[in-house]
Amino acid sequence: MSNFWILTVASVGYLLGALPFGYLIARVHGVDIFKVGSGNPGATNVKRTLGARAGNTVLVLDMLKGALASWWPMLPFVHSEHQWILSLLGVVAAVLGHAFSVFTRFKGGKSVATACGGLVVLIPGACGIGALTWVVVFYAVRYVSLASISAAVAVIIASWLLHYQVAVSIIATVLATFVILRHHENIRCLLNGTESKFTRKGAAETPKDGPGGPA
Repeated sequence: MSNFWILTVASVGYLLGALPFGYLIARVHGVDIFKVGSGNPGATNVKRTLGARAGNTVLVLDMLKGALASWWPMLPFVHSEHQWILSLLGVVAAVLGHAFSVFTRFKGGKSVATACGGLVVLIPGACGIGALTWVVVFYAVRYVSLASISAAVAVIIASWLLHYQVAVSIIATVLATFVILRHHENIRCLLNGTESKFTRKGAAETPKDGPGGPA
């Protein structure tokens, strides 16, 4: 595996991940997403602030950039005997790019959607279990943060139980753990009973937004 492809995949992955779609879409609406709600540039804060269309657009785009970062290194023109390792490198770089974007002074989101998009290319079964876990937990408690943390834990467990290559399971574990750690403020709020439940933009009962939500 040449240094050229390692550097190229890492650089492209980081730049893809760093694309601040949440920030850009909010700016189109005249909003600085870092100054409203939770201050998070992810899909949940955008959805709470600007509505479902904007939030869902950010969600899809953030997932796509992770998926693209892990998919393109497997194309035929990438001459390497270990393309799957390059794919792992690509998604790791994308997650870091999203969390620490060079385009927004190294501010970013929690990387849930970007990590999910990248891992679904590599371990679709484990990601399916994670997605199902997210849906069940979210509709049971209405806490996006708790659903995201639970999904990350589910991906870790499933990545080992489904017997993927050890390196793939290790990277999945590292990325999911990173996502959990990015929710440290949410964990504190959940323990203190101050975490905000998700309500749609414009709902009368919408509380002051806490730090929660995936990005």
